[in-house]
Amino acid sequence: MKYRFMDRDGSGFEVSKMAEVLGVSRSGYYAHQRRPRSARTLEDEKLGTLIRLAWRKSRELYGAPRLTAELRSQGLRCGKNRVARLMRQAGIKSQTKKAFRVTTKSGGILEADDLVQRRFQADRPGEIWVSDITYIRTREGWLYLAAVLDLHNRAVVGWSLGPRLGDELVLAAVNQALLRHPVKKGLVFHTDRGGQYRGHGMELLLIRHGIRLSLGRRGDCYDNAAMESFFSTLKSELVNRVEFKTELEARRLIYDYIEVYYNRQRRHTTLNYRTPAEYVSVETHS
Repeated sequence: MKYRFMDRDGSGFEVSKMAEVLGVSRSGYYAHQRRPRSARTLEDEKLGTLIRLAWRKSRELYGAPRLTAELRSQGLRCGKNRVARLMRQAGIKSQTKKAFRVTTKSGGILEADDLVQRRFQADRPGEIWVSDITYIRTREGWLYLAAVLDLHNRAVVGWSLGPRLGDELVLAAVNQALLRHPVKKGLVFHTDRGGQYRGHGMELLLIRHGIRLSLGRRGDCYDNAAMESFFSTLKSELVNRVEFKTELEARRLIYDYIEVYYNRQRRHTTLNYRTPAEYVSVETHS
């Protein structure tokens, strides 16, 4: 192991100095270099290169489970423990930061029962959508992100970002979702009791499209855990890793994260390490 470390990370250092620091002999190191490398070592080196490529492709966000799934999707045979070991040896780890949570205020006029009851699963697209709002800091001030998630494949089907926290924000997100993904009457739209989701504009929108409103209990984040999970992922994988200088920069990077990465490239544990795009394709044609 120490000899392999000298091979891999010893560029620019004298062999004698490295041997002294690591407590090995120069002769032993040179003998190691003359010995032919085993087939396992060569396989590990090749796999290590592929792991690093996959990690870079994931925007340095994947840990061992998702990297293993990604490599297997490419036809490679590898186990999670082996991938984790090679990641440790290469100094590769998921570059995420934990998110902080801010909640919206309750209010509004609409009332509804909780039709989801913490069962965050849907058998088909357009059966249950969940939605919520989160806060995002920029140097120019706070922005507010409203997002709509389809529980069938965890895809973000609609979202809206703006500097004002009002009914227009959530209406824009829901309208975008309906424009992109027309639904049949009976869709369940689940959210918390934030006033932006319970106003007259939302009531008219729901009636027009035959959508059933579902509201979680006041102050209970577990009643909308799927959205909490998405926002936590967004914060740890993007928002808390960068400092948005302007609203325009935040909009560009959030668009890239949601539309390019999250919906089409990111492997989700709840989807058995498939992407939302893959899951819809598989389920539709199965």
